[in-house]
Amino acid sequence: QVQLVESGGGLVQAGGSLRVSCAHSGRTFGYAMGWFRQAPGKEREFVASINWIGSATSYGASVKGRFTISRENAKNTVYLQMNSLKPEDTAVYYCAAGSYPSPGDYWGQGTQVTVSS
Repeated sequence: QVQLVESGGGLVQAGGSLRVSCAHSGRTFGYAMGWFRQAPGKEREFVASINWIGSATSYGASVKGRFTISRENAKNTVYLQMNSLKPEDTAVYYCAAGSYPSPGDYWGQGTQVTVSS
C-alpha cells in the first residue's frame, strides 16, 4: 500500500518561513507528488506538484514565487518550503501522490499550518 505522512506544520508569524515534509512509503516508484491545502469553509486548493525525477514543478498562482517544492527520492520524502507566509496561507496542508501535474490518487492525513498576524 501507499502511505503518505506529513510533518512540520505549526504556528508561524506573517512574513516567516516554514518547511513541511511528506514521507512516502509503499509502491511509490514513478509517482508525482504534490501539496494541496484546505482552509475552513473553503474548497481544497492546489499548491504545488513535482514529477518523479524532479525536473518539472507546478505551482498555484497564490503561492508562486513564495513556495518551493522539492523531493529526495533516496529518502522517500517530498518537501514544501514556504516563505513570506501570509495569514491567508493558514490551512491544513495535504500531501498527495499520483500523476503530474495534479496528483490525487493517494492522500496523507494533513498537517496544520497557521500564520498569525
